[in-house]
Amino acid sequence: MPTPRPPTPPPSPGSGGSDHDPLPFEQRYRRALDNAQLGRNLLRFQRSWRVSRDDALTAYDANPARATVAPASRREEPLPPAQGTAEFAALRDQLAAIKDAVIADLPATLDRFQQAAEARGVHVYRAVDAAAANRYILALCARHDIHQVVKSKTMVSEEIELNGELEAHGIAVVETDLGEWIQQLAHERPSHMVMPAIHKNRGEVAGLLSAAAGRPVSQEDIGEQVGVARSELRRHFLAAGLGISGANALVAASGTVLFIENEGNARLVTSLPRVHVILAGIEKLVPDYAAAMLQLRLLARSATGQGITSYSTFLSGPPEPGKELHIVLLDNGRLHMRATPLIRDALRCIRCAACADVCPPYAVVGGHVFGHIYSGAIGLVNTPYHHGLAAAAGPQSLCVSCNACATVCPVGIPLPQQILAVRAQVVEDRGLPAPLRAALELWAHPRLADAALRTAAVAATPLRDGPFTRVDRSGAALIPTVQRLTSWRTPPALPRRPARDRLRHRPAYSGPALESAARGLRVAYFIQCITDRLFPRMALSVVRVLEACGATVVVPEQQHCCGLPGLDAGALGPARAMARQTIETLEKAQADYILTGGASCAVAMLHDYARLFAAEPAWQIRAQVLAERVIDFTTFMDQHARLRPGALARPHSPFAPVTYHNFCQSLNVLGLDSAPRRLIRDVLGLELRELPESSVCCGFGGSTSVTRPEVAEQILARKLENVRQTGARTLVTDNPGCILHLRGGIDAQRLPVRVLHLAELMAAQLGPGRRQA
Repeated sequence: MPTPRPPTPPPSPGSGGSDHDPLPFEQRYRRALDNAQLGRNLLRFQRSWRVSRDDALTAYDANPARATVAPASRREEPLPPAQGTAEFAALRDQLAAIKDAVIADLPATLDRFQQAAEARGVHVYRAVDAAAANRYILALCARHDIHQVVKSKTMVSEEIELNGELEAHGIAVVETDLGEWIQQLAHERPSHMVMPAIHKNRGEVAGLLSAAAGRPVSQEDIGEQVGVARSELRRHFLAAGLGISGANALVAASGTVLFIENEGNARLVTSLPRVHVILAGIEKLVPDYAAAMLQLRLLARSATGQGITSYSTFLSGPPEPGKELHIVLLDNGRLHMRATPLIRDALRCIRCAACADVCPPYAVVGGHVFGHIYSGAIGLVNTPYHHGLAAAAGPQSLCVSCNACATVCPVGIPLPQQILAVRAQVVEDRGLPAPLRAALELWAHPRLADAALRTAAVAATPLRDGPFTRVDRSGAALIPTVQRLTSWRTPPALPRRPARDRLRHRPAYSGPALESAARGLRVAYFIQCITDRLFPRMALSVVRVLEACGATVVVPEQQHCCGLPGLDAGALGPARAMARQTIETLEKAQADYILTGGASCAVAMLHDYARLFAAEPAWQIRAQVLAERVIDFTTFMDQHARLRPGALARPHSPFAPVTYHNFCQSLNVLGLDSAPRRLIRDVLGLELRELPESSVCCGFGGSTSVTRPEVAEQILARKLENVRQTGARTLVTDNPGCILHLRGGIDAQRLPVRVLHLAELMAAQLGPGRRQA
C-alpha cells in the first residue's frame, strides 16, 4: 500500500542564506567525500560507541524492579530482532508498547499533560508548525525586553530554525552545550543528535576555541579545551534573560519534564534566566514516572554507552517565585505521521541516535549529509513530514538497507521499511534516473530481459578474462560514470549460458551421498537473478549439495526475479510486476520447500511481499501462503539437512583458513549468526577466523552501490581491511549481491583471497571420491 505523501510545508523560518541554512544535498555530499579526516573521525567514533554500548548492555543489572508496562498495542509483525542482551530486548519491547499506547491516545494524553502542567503554574502553548512556535518565543522576548538567549541542547529548536529567526530580530543566541557551541562557532548545524560535533577531532576543536577565546588553546589537552568553554560560556549564563531547553520526556500524569545531560549546562539554562522555555515535540509524552524511568534506562545506554547520564532532572514548574516557565509543544507534521500507518512508529523515537551510530554510510559522509536537521536513519523518515519531501530526496539515496539501525533501536522502530517507503515517495515525485528507470522497466519483462542479457553476453566476449570483465581503467577515466563505477572494483563477466540452461540439462546426480535428514524431501530451487546471470557455478553448487543430501531438486521454469531490485530502488510498479510473476511461477512448484541461495530473495519473499501488496489483499494472501514454504540455503542445511560433524571435512583443504561475512539481512532479519559458522567449523571441519566487524555491511546495498558508488567504495574498503587482518584464504558469505561486490573489490586490489558462497564451499568440500553413506 503506498504510504500517504507528507504535505509540503512552507519554507523553514530563518531561511535566506544565513549560517543556519544547509547547502543543497549534492554540495554537502561532495564536500563530505572530499574531507578524508571526516571519515576517519566518524569511523573511530562508531567503533568506540559500539564497544561502549555493548559493554553497557552486558553490564545491565536485571534485578531492579521493572516499570509497570502498558498493554502492548497490536502490531502487524514482531519488532525487529535486537542486538544486545535479553534484558535490552525486554526493555525495548516494554517501552515500545508504552509509546504505542500514548500515540494511539495522543490527543487525550496531550490534554492531561497540559492540564497538569498549568496547574503547577506553567504556561503551555501548542504550536501547529515551526512558524507558530517561533512567533510565540519572539513575542515572549518582546514582552520581557529580552535581547540575549542561552540554550541547552534542543533538536526541536534546530527543526524550527529558531536561532536564525531570533538573530534576524536582533536577539543574540548562545549554545551552551559544548558540542552545540563548537558547531555554532563553526557556523554549522549539529551533525549528530546526541554528540553534535562528533565529526570533529580535538585539533579541529582547538582551532575553533582558539578563535573564540582570542588565544592559543592546546590541540591535545581536552581538559584545557573544556576549561576554555566553561569560562567563555559562564558570562552568557549570567547575562541571559531567556533560557531555552529541550525535553527527553513529558510525564502526562504530573505535567513534569525530564531532561538528561552530562555537562550541567542544562540546569543552569533552566534555572538562572528569569524566563525559561522548553521546546518539545508532542511525541515526547509518556504516561507516568515509571515509563519515564524505563526510558531513562534505555536512553543512556543507547545514546552514549553509559549506565546512566551524569544529570537527570525532573522539572515540575518554575524554579522559584517570580520566574516563568513556558512549554511549547510542537506538532509540525507529527500528527500527520501519526495518521500514516507505517510511519507512525517513528513517533516512538527517544532521540538516542543509535541508528546513526551503526550506519555504514553515516560513517562515510556524516550527519550533515545523512539527514537534514535530524541525522541518521530516523532523519530520513521524519524529514519529509517536518520539512517536505525535497529535503529528504537526496539523503535517502544513501541508505544501503542493511537493517542495522532496526537492531539497535531501543524502541523497535522499523526504520528500514520506513526509509524504503520514503524512497518510493521520492521516486513517485521525481522519477528515477533515466538509465536506472530503463533498466528496471526492461527487467520487469522476463523475456525481453533474457534476450537482452544473452545478447550482451555474446557482445562482451572479447572483454572476458576468466570470471571478470576487464575494463581499460585508463580509458575509463575519460568517462566519469564508468570511472565512478569501476575504478575500485572489477565488473563480473556475463557467462554465455546462464545457470537456468545448465540446470535444465544437468545429468542425474551420481556423486557421493551424505547422511542427511533432508533425504526424500522435494525442493524447488529459486536460482536468484544475480546467481543465474553472473554466477552459474554457484547455482550448480547449491543443487549438487542438495542432491548429495538426498533431496529431489526441481528448477521451476519461467522463474525470473523476486522484485527486490525495484523495491530497493523505490520503483514499486516494476517490483510488483516481478513479484507477481515470481509468485505465479513458484505456486506451481510441487515441493516441500522453495529454496534460494540468495538470502536477500528469501527476505523479500518472507517479509517484503506482505507490505508490497498491502493494497492488494488477494496477492498479499498468495504471498503469505508462498512464504510458508520459502527458506534460504543456510537455514535449510542447518535445520533440515542436519549433516553430522565432519561430514564434509577434508584433510589439507586448500580453502582454510576461512572467514565469514554476515550478509546484513541474513543476520539482522533472518537471525543467521551461529548457523553458518557451525556448518563451516563442524560440518566442513575448517579453521574459522572471526572477521572483525563481520556484521557491518560490505557496501553493496542494491541500487546504492550504483547511484552512490563513492559511499559503497569506502564501506567496501573498511570490509576488505578487516578481511586482511584475518589472514584468511577464503571469504564466505551467503548472498550473491555481497559476493558480486566483494569479488570485484578483491580483484581490483589484487588480494590473495577467494570469495565463495557457502554452497560453493560445501560443494568443493564434497569432493568426487567420498565414500557413500
